Amino acid sequence: MASAIKTTCCVAGGGPAGMMLGFLLARAGVAIIVLEKHPDFLRDFRGDTIHPSTLELMYELGLLDEFLKLPHSRVERLSGQVGETTITLADFSHLPTHCKFIALMPQWDFLDFLAAHGKRYPSFDLRMRAEATNLIEERGRIVGLRAKTPDGELEIRADLIVGCDGRHSTLRERAEFHADSLGAPMDILWFRVSRRQGDTAETFGHMEAGMMMVMLNRTDYWQCAYLIPKGGIDRVKAKGLDAFRDSIAFMSPFLRDRLGEIKSWGDVKLLTVAVDRLPCWHKPGLLCIGDAAHAMSPIGGVGINLAIQDAVAAANILAAPLKQGRVTEALLEAVQQRRTMPMHVIQWLQIQIQNNVLSAVLGSTTRPKPPFAAKFFNWFPVLRRLPARLIGMGVRPEHIRTPEAR
Repeated sequence: MASAIKTTCCVAGGGPAGMMLGFLLARAGVAIIVLEKHPDFLRDFRGDTIHPSTLELMYELGLLDEFLKLPHSRVERLSGQVGETTITLADFSHLPTHCKFIALMPQWDFLDFLAAHGKRYPSFDLRMRAEATNLIEERGRIVGLRAKTPDGELEIRADLIVGCDGRHSTLRERAEFHADSLGAPMDILWFRVSRRQGDTAETFGHMEAGMMMVMLNRTDYWQCAYLIPKGGIDRVKAKGLDAFRDSIAFMSPFLRDRLGEIKSWGDVKLLTVAVDRLPCWHKPGLLCIGDAAHAMSPIGGVGINLAIQDAVAAANILAAPLKQGRVTEALLEAVQQRRTMPMHVIQWLQIQIQNNVLSAVLGSTTRPKPPFAAKFFNWFPVLRRLPARLIGMGVRPEHIRTPEAR
């Protein structure tokens, strides 16, 4: 016999969207249960880029100073090398925000921070090792979910269920939501290499014939993303680990003397890139946000921040109605309408870059040259402010509108 509990809102998934939504709703006095299927947040090679839009939210919550005491590195500019040409693509120093940089911080530290602050409110209930497995539907409305826990099956009844369980969302599958795939021409191999004194401090990308790599400065190591054609992992492995190391050294020669740190393919993690979106994010009693509603390309590292913006919009629109017991499907539709345009714009830009730049580079056998228009970023530095704003703040950045319950 499954145990059963009742709450106002239940969030499935303790990622950035789920934890931010849970924290904001608890802060507003809403009874909230957040389910996270793992025993902790310690997963490597997750989205670790905290953009100025998210840092601004920390400021609005009065938590910025405390947040920035956590270990992090700062990215103030984004640069790229295309063949032999180096271009500074974005300069965050002119953003109208309190933090004019991207903070690179392990996602587990970010999630632990939100969890710790959520637990300060009596209505916040975070349950680890609790995996949402199914929805409970009665008379055409989602009225709860079932979760697998170490103590057996748990049935949670709630006025609203929110699916924040990622791009492979169980809840969106159980709700029979079908995502429209926008395609992605690449997958990513993640690995890390130690960083030494004398290395450049910048985060940068490098494109060469048939290959591309992005290096993120994580203070004492480089977090590296090596792009390969979609489904190309077997071809990369067939060439051998030495050939893989050689291609890394070709793009970043200063790493050559430490590539022995990649001892086996076990040190290289495959991220299968998918870009998709749900035509409809909701049905009575259920809302999906973040990757569960729209999986983003890793281009620009915007996915975590877009998911957080979804959570803030959802809290702004739903907190008061949840407290009053009057969440309607029209309000769930209002959340989707609020976030659809920003998501569409960013996905459109990502698809243009994927199809017109990355596909061409990964399929080329000749050394690439930057598009003529890209050279304007070097000639007219003021133009770097536009990509900085799109990456750093997104489209229609959200602000904290939920009051803190006293």
